[in-house]
Amino acid sequence: MMNLLLKVIGIALMIYGVYLLGQNIEFTTNVNPYWWRGISAKGSVLLLTGGVLMLFFVPGEGKYFGIAAIALGVILVFFSSNVILKPTTLWRFLGSLFCLIGGYKLVITGRV
Repeated sequence: MMNLLLKVIGIALMIYGVYLLGQNIEFTTNVNPYWWRGISAKGSVLLLTGGVLMLFFVPGEGKYFGIAAIALGVILVFFSSNVILKPTTLWRFLGSLFCLIGGYKLVITGRV
């Protein structure tokens, strides 16, 4: 029972950490004069989503494909102009990082 409670708390901490980081990211839909910017925006969303799903559901060596997909998705985000990254404070960034890492450790090991 206690192990289940720790996992639920860990998942809640991870969701809160993503929420803190996600407050400073805006996705816009503007018309681009260049054809490749629209492709990179759609590709970045698909690659990031696919990479996260691969990390969670593909066993063993296949997780490297998930990491590669996430890295390529992040690179495509910077090539597109459809994502606006607003500035954040150091405290908010550290708080979200601690929530993500602490929640992950609680889910995996059951202790921080």
